[in-house]
Amino acid sequence: MQGSRFAFGPFVLDPGAGTLLRNDDPVAIGHRGVKLLAALVERPGEILGKAELMDAAWPGISVEEGNLTVQIAQLRKLLGPAADGGEWISTVPRVGYRFTGAINQLGGVRRKPLPLPDKPSIAVLPFVNISNDLEQESFADGLTEDLITDLSRMPGLFVIARNSAFAYKGKSRDVREIAEELGVRYLLQGSARRVAGQVRINAQLVDAASGDHLWAERFDRSLEDIFAVQDEVTGKIVEALLGRLRAPPSLNRPKNLEAYDLCVRARRLMDDSPQAAREAHLMLTRAISLDPDYAEPYRWLAINHWMGEVHSSGPTEPARKIALQLARKAVVIDPNDAGCRSILAYLLAYERSFAEADAEFAKAIELDANEADTFAALSDIVVLAGRVGEGLEHIAKAFRLNPFPASWYYLTLGQAQYAAGQYEAAVKTLRRDETYRTSSRRFLAASLAQLGRLDEARAEAELFLVANPHFSTRHWAATEPFRDARTLEHFVDGYRKAGLPE
Repeated sequence: MQGSRFAFGPFVLDPGAGTLLRNDDPVAIGHRGVKLLAALVERPGEILGKAELMDAAWPGISVEEGNLTVQIAQLRKLLGPAADGGEWISTVPRVGYRFTGAINQLGGVRRKPLPLPDKPSIAVLPFVNISNDLEQESFADGLTEDLITDLSRMPGLFVIARNSAFAYKGKSRDVREIAEELGVRYLLQGSARRVAGQVRINAQLVDAASGDHLWAERFDRSLEDIFAVQDEVTGKIVEALLGRLRAPPSLNRPKNLEAYDLCVRARRLMDDSPQAAREAHLMLTRAISLDPDYAEPYRWLAINHWMGEVHSSGPTEPARKIALQLARKAVVIDPNDAGCRSILAYLLAYERSFAEADAEFAKAIELDANEADTFAALSDIVVLAGRVGEGLEHIAKAFRLNPFPASWYYLTLGQAQYAAGQYEAAVKTLRRDETYRTSSRRFLAASLAQLGRLDEARAEAELFLVANPHFSTRHWAATEPFRDARTLEHFVDGYRKAGLPE
């Protein structure tokens, strides 16, 4: 993303790109660390309260104050002492922290504009919570996510994925710049307020090329009518962009608003820490008990079970069975939900029910051709089937729909590049901060080994094993959904050269 960069001492922080350089060399700083450091350096010398910093690093998520303390300590360790021997970040007891160094604000580095698709293209920017209750932040986020889903299912539209839209949350940016970075013509902006059983939603559709407002409206309704409002907003946008409403098959809507709220909150915890995953499990289980005919909690709970140990030796047999049962239940409840179909397809592939998996992937794309996660997951599966070129096409499409994706997209891209013999490209991908230090390191080690850089490969393999001490190549090969012997042997060869255990 375009935006200011901040120089201090030997460091340059680029919050938009999520990078920190020390004397032009990358510093291994995590996503939360970037968010915290950006909040501090954007207001040098000012005292930032703990609540404000926690909201910057964990927007909309309730976390213990100890998480902030740990992150600040890690930042101090990464930065080291300032030139005068003091600390870059000082503690203000019982209040918060402030950045004490001198800041030089640099111009932003612009991303190359993405070309417009050959159909009307839109991004839904995060709706602003205008109530005085921070607890309603998740309601505004849920509204945004649901509108993205509803528009994504409309034939004839190109819709940017949630992860990339939320990269702009809390940022004041020119609509033309945002549209260029996302490669879309139109932006939907809005605000939401939820108080005492009533909601007020303001929405406006902007043509980013001209800056003109194509449509704007305010909705004052009962909270119970929220899904009808979403349908109305979707219909107005489709009418403005396509000239007619071509409604896809209807989705299963929740009947219990508490279940909906729990599901919205749980969505945001799926890719976070193990503790967050446990919190999500409790929320989703509660949502199902409140509304057993609501499909979405089953879908996310399936992934929650599947992800339990997937970053080490893979999910346990009981977890796999439960995940598959939950995914099947989600599709039975709502056969028109592309996300439910996609997750079922992915789990079926790991059960080696390949024909059924392929059919579910095809149905998911038929229902929603804008679902970026579907294309990313499909890339993973078809690469292991030996259809490497097809896998590269799918992951490229996923990145186009989701230019600022979750970290696992980079793992999937790196895996596809390795399978294609594009080792240099794979190394570049897998050393990005978004995926480095995750389970993708095994592919990085294999890529380095195939390039003959054996010392680097073995160092990365050792680092991978620190986090995955029970990993074995034999177990990995037996549990991954390979359908092509040559592709399997290619991966095993790289692992062996890198020194990963048999």
